[in-house]
Amino acid sequence: MINLTNIEKVYRTSSIETLALNNINLNIRKGEFVSIMGPSGCGKSTLLNIMGLLDEPSKGTVELDGQRVSTYRDKELARLRNEKIGFIFQSFHLINDLSVVDNVEIPLLYRSTNGKPRQTYAKEALEKVGLSNRIKHFPKQLSGGQKQRVAIARAIVGQPEIILADEPTGNLDSAMGNEIMNILQTLNNEGATIIMVTHDENMAKRTHRLIRLFDGTQVQ
Repeated sequence: MINLTNIEKVYRTSSIETLALNNINLNIRKGEFVSIMGPSGCGKSTLLNIMGLLDEPSKGTVELDGQRVSTYRDKELARLRNEKIGFIFQSFHLINDLSVVDNVEIPLLYRSTNGKPRQTYAKEALEKVGLSNRIKHFPKQLSGGQKQRVAIARAIVGQPEIILADEPTGNLDSAMGNEIMNILQTLNNEGATIIMVTHDENMAKRTHRLIRLFDGTQVQ
């Protein structure tokens, strides 16, 4: 499904060159639940951004469903991100001035989905994560765990094939972290391919496969 070959990512300024990823080779199969671990600054989020088509490698090839990503134009990449990939972030990235249901609808706005179906899909996604009783609330009225569930509902509202989760339990206590993992495992059981960055060994053990990075290099 996602194939990375000889991926290198270099960040350059006028005086400094930083090698963030070095010779990464990965194949993520459809339906897998994969975790990525490593110390801070080792390239985990950079790798996730490249797989999510948010960033380009300096060298190497990225293939999605057998097609080289480099062949796509910017508009095509934006469409792929919107239709095939759902993103979950550690710090939620909710819009405080929008209600819960309005936050969840955002990906559908970019698809020009009409208002009534859009709200129906958003409510269905919120029901899936156990927040159907909070649709009119605002983010400031929610706990951290509830905010993350809203973020998950937003990620899945368009029924993406791939979910990329960057430290989805990082800001939560262990009990709420386990609840979020239960939701992710349910989504994976229903067919979603999930790639999760985490610092938590216990969470990583609940996934199918663990990929370790150190200083931008894949550890065998």
